[in-house]
Amino acid sequence: METYLCLDFGGTKLLVGEVDEYGNILRHKKYVSGYVNQPAAVEIMKNSVKDYLATVGWATGKPAVAMGVGMIGRVDSEGGVWHQIDPHRSGQISLAQELKSEFGLHCTIDNDVKSATRAERVWGVGRISKNYIYINVGTGIAAGTVVNGHQVRGSHFNAGEVGHTRVGVNTGISCPCGRVDCIERIASGSGFDASARHLRDKYPTALQFPDDKDTRLDVRDIYALARKGDPLCTVLVENAAEGLANLIMNLVRVSDPDTVVLGGGIVSDGYMLEKIHSYLNPQTMRFVSNGVVLTKLNSDFVGLLGAAAVAMEGSKALVTA
Repeated sequence: METYLCLDFGGTKLLVGEVDEYGNILRHKKYVSGYVNQPAAVEIMKNSVKDYLATVGWATGKPAVAMGVGMIGRVDSEGGVWHQIDPHRSGQISLAQELKSEFGLHCTIDNDVKSATRAERVWGVGRISKNYIYINVGTGIAAGTVVNGHQVRGSHFNAGEVGHTRVGVNTGISCPCGRVDCIERIASGSGFDASARHLRDKYPTALQFPDDKDTRLDVRDIYALARKGDPLCTVLVENAAEGLANLIMNLVRVSDPDTVVLGGGIVSDGYMLEKIHSYLNPQTMRFVSNGVVLTKLNSDFVGLLGAAAVAMEGSKALVTA
């Protein structure tokens, strides 16, 4: 059995694990990352892997065949270069080579959502489709697009940053990107929090806001109150559903997919999916033959599965090179 050492590096945590070629999570361990710059992030990755190997160890008693990393930011997967976490934390780090030198395993890296899109290609909807869109709705919003079996990356490895598009929901909320009413400020985890604070004085609500402004509202609380008819939470949910539906329809018009797959914690329980469906226009969606569906991949470990798919495809490319 071949296994892969996988790293899922997000904005607040790092998950290290081992995944086999069938997509089974064999072992894993969670580490705190926090708001750090790229060099600090690389050290966290290295130290965490060392700890993982010392405290958890190889599942089969022998080393993995390759290593894969899925991470936030802009990544040149083919070149193995991590360009940035965000515009304020940038730098060209040859991360794949650094990790290969450190641990003696061939290493392939990619952006986290593009990695998840690869996981869909290996173990998910890619088994039945060569034209699909994977949209991750979590802390932020981004998408991976596969057209005729090929994943779209763009000239600067920045394709899929769909969270920074306007979708016809007008609240007047500013986005750090410099625009107003980006879908990420309306329907992501951070967006629900920002929208709730922006609109709280316009609608009555039973929603409890943390005294600490750095503590984000829990979207599950917003959903629970929306189900009970809470005015503010109802507006927040309907804005998010309409915005996501409009985003989906815009993307459908661009790439003509037969399937749209949704992943991420904001949609994982199915509540938002039902709302989104109510806003989708049948005429626009008529060629999306497999519909808008939730991912069947384990939402708790989609980052590790993405890293595993990256490692698998990277090691296969090495063999055929």
